[in-house]
Amino acid sequence: MNRSEFIFKKVNRFLEWFLITIFALLVLDVLFQVFSRYILGTSFTWTEEFARFSLIWMTIIGAAYLNAKREHLSMDFLYQKFSAPHKRKASILVEILVFLFALIVMVIGGLNLVYTTLHLEQLSGTLRIPLGYVYAIMPFSGLLIMAFSVYHISNIYSNKINN
Repeated sequence: MNRSEFIFKKVNRFLEWFLITIFALLVLDVLFQVFSRYILGTSFTWTEEFARFSLIWMTIIGAAYLNAKREHLSMDFLYQKFSAPHKRKASILVEILVFLFALIVMVIGGLNLVYTTLHLEQLSGTLRIPLGYVYAIMPFSGLLIMAFSVYHISNIYSNKINN
């Protein structure tokens, strides 16, 4: 196993545990919300906001994780009709497009969003945390997706990924 594969596996393992942790916190938060509302007769407003932010983080990081595993949503009806050389070219093109999307939308757009919300000192309604921290997951996940795309392109070129 070379260095890039080692780093790739370690990053994926970290993402798995990070996603499991976020999901566990989300479940505990929602259970506490239901318990407090129906058993205690009172509702804590922060639980809904925490659940929303947890779901955002889990979704965005989950997209990067699925991109790493190459298990993201795809419609491959046309792709399956290609010959092997054309499948390889199409796979490289898809990875380049994913890289560009992550760069332009997630990293550049996400950094702009984070900067703007931090500069304007926007706070969340209940938890009173800066929204820029919540939105910071977007450029972070975009950087991960870009790195995974480069990794996949190198594996496609070296025929480590079967098309």
